[in-house]
Amino acid sequence: MPSTNDALFARAQAIIPGGVNSPVRAFRSVGGTPRFIVRGAGPYVWDADGKRYVDYVGSWGPLILGHAHPAVSAAVHAAVDRGLSFGMPTEAEVEIAEVVCQLVPSMERVRFTSSGTEAAMTAIRLARGATGRSMIVKFEGCYHGHADALLVKAGSGLLTHGNPSSAGVPPEVTQHTLVLDYNDPQQLADAFRSHGDRIAAVMVEPVAGNMNLVPGRPAFLQAMRELCSRHGALLVFDEVMSGFRVALGGAQSLYGIRPDITVLGKVIGGGLPVAALGGRRDLMEHLSPLGAVYQAGTLSGNPVAVASGLATLAEIRKPGFFEAVEATTRDFVRRFNAAAADAGVPFCAASVGTMFGIYASARPPEDFTQVMQADKALFNRFFHLMLDAGVHFAPSAYEAGFMSSAHDAGAIDHTIDAAAAALRALRA
Repeated sequence: MPSTNDALFARAQAIIPGGVNSPVRAFRSVGGTPRFIVRGAGPYVWDADGKRYVDYVGSWGPLILGHAHPAVSAAVHAAVDRGLSFGMPTEAEVEIAEVVCQLVPSMERVRFTSSGTEAAMTAIRLARGATGRSMIVKFEGCYHGHADALLVKAGSGLLTHGNPSSAGVPPEVTQHTLVLDYNDPQQLADAFRSHGDRIAAVMVEPVAGNMNLVPGRPAFLQAMRELCSRHGALLVFDEVMSGFRVALGGAQSLYGIRPDITVLGKVIGGGLPVAALGGRRDLMEHLSPLGAVYQAGTLSGNPVAVASGLATLAEIRKPGFFEAVEATTRDFVRRFNAAAADAGVPFCAASVGTMFGIYASARPPEDFTQVMQADKALFNRFFHLMLDAGVHFAPSAYEAGFMSSAHDAGAIDHTIDAAAAALRALRA
């Protein structure tokens, strides 16, 4: 019987570059045809051929409540009935700003955007405007959106497709971007010794999710905080992925480190496009209309998207919510590792909060070099075995996975049973 997924992909490739509207959705790294999703409910999605999958992509992170959560759907429907967009302030914008600043105390003031790329780009512009300096430090394998100055040795889709950077980015645009090794505090100290008076900001994923899941070492992140403070640079935590995912207050609450600027996204939109940057009051007041650093967006704080975010944040703030999803994630990792050990294949898993990584290696990687040493071909075989069994992981060896409160015992049991069979098949 002809596949509807195949037919849709053929149509898409005729009119959309690569047949997808974001490279990470493509199956070029793993081979095969992307699944075209027609609906989602709880921990499941259904494709155009009617096949059901346990979903661990979760729209790449925001769906911590699972698909089509009743409270979120109701809030969105109510907001739609009031109007789709106004381009003017609403009370809901104030409400979500108050909630975010309460949950992330380092954010004394916050500005909303429509995407993580916008928020990260603005954070860099703000850092440069506030310090009067030009140089930005980032780390190999960390992805901060597709703004030109940050698209240097990034992770995620760029790793998947084998491109360390991007065409169309002139060298002069990235000449002020210094790329260092993740989790190497000595290299960072050396960089500050050489360039300390020129560094405007250090931007980092404190828990990296775009070269698979790689947590920052506490010593690395603490050294970053101390060096920035000593040299007058700003510390920017990109918590688009880790915010409300690795802990209710983000990675900064987990590590006990207060950044100067934080970038958020994903969960604060609950599946709709919302992102934000925030930080110290004196820094944030450099933004227009108070200061000279310009940022704008017609759909920033869109009322429908904000309604989705508010409903999501209300659910995850309920007593015991986060601890329960985190416990499910830990149990999933424990059972996966037991299955891999039983099968005798070099696979493992690890988690931080409600994020997890699955690695085609004997132990979890700690930096970009170790990430690249994983057996990509082995992962690709595993991916397709799991897909055939009705489990949907990200189509890349370099992406983190996401657990939700909707992943119940039935979904987890099915996943572990499928993984055990797949891992045994890899050994054969």
